[in-house]
Amino acid sequence: MLDRKMTFVSGKGGVGKSAVTASLALQAARRGLQVLVIGMVEGIGAGLHLSTKRLTYAPHLVRPGVTALAVNRSDALDEYLRLQLHVPRAAPTKVLSRALSVLAETAPGVREIVTIGKPVYEMWQGRYDLVLVDAPPLGQLFSYLRAPSTIAELVPGGPIRAQAERMSSALADPEAVSLVLVTTPDELPVLETKDTLELLEAEPVVGLDTVVVNRVLPDLQLDEATVATLPDGPHREAATHHLAVLAQQERWLDEMPAGPRLPYLFGIHTPAEVAEQLADIWDGQE
Repeated sequence: MLDRKMTFVSGKGGVGKSAVTASLALQAARRGLQVLVIGMVEGIGAGLHLSTKRLTYAPHLVRPGVTALAVNRSDALDEYLRLQLHVPRAAPTKVLSRALSVLAETAPGVREIVTIGKPVYEMWQGRYDLVLVDAPPLGQLFSYLRAPSTIAELVPGGPIRAQAERMSSALADPEAVSLVLVTTPDELPVLETKDTLELLEAEPVVGLDTVVVNRVLPDLQLDEATVATLPDGPHREAATHHLAVLAQQERWLDEMPAGPRLPYLFGIHTPAEVAEQLADIWDGQE
């Protein structure tokens, strides 16, 4: 997961993709890599897990070896005009950006290519060993990944089409870019992950790295016969509930391909503590 130039991390909302993204960044930094974390559609989740309240478009160091930012579409559009389309610095790009913002909200692929263009640009710059992207949830993911090819099909030629084609090729390069899917062992996240895997097989816009199953309950080596010997009370009720949840979990785990399993973290933890503990678990899996 850490041997590409850029890795997108996505999953159904609420499965812990921001926590996994932050933990991978911390683990990569422990290996001596310089990492850039990008909140692609918002900076709150990744920011909290990296001990900062909110990420901004300006990159800043949040941990040793870990720099982070969040994509702001207005700033990204201004940067896209200057750097990708080579609009002269003297040109009023903010004025152009405001005018094009209306287009970005209505034309297919424009909003998405501006947003995904920021991570791709940072990868091309080569200032970091690894760009980790806290990507949109699965319901939105493909609209962003498809955006470069959508624009390339719509625009007949010129620099916009050339940049879109270059971005599309970069995203589809399995040696440089990968996707990590995060799920939990529950029905809806697993079904949505399976749908995404089928889409990726039919339309490989990006290479799949692995599927991470998060919040996996430990097997306490209990069985129904042992639980039946417990006296009535909260301990027996808790053990009975655990067995029932474990059975459901095993059913959905069987639906997922082999890959990392991250444990359910019991207790009350801050987002930053969750990321640190998950990073410790990655260390133990080396």
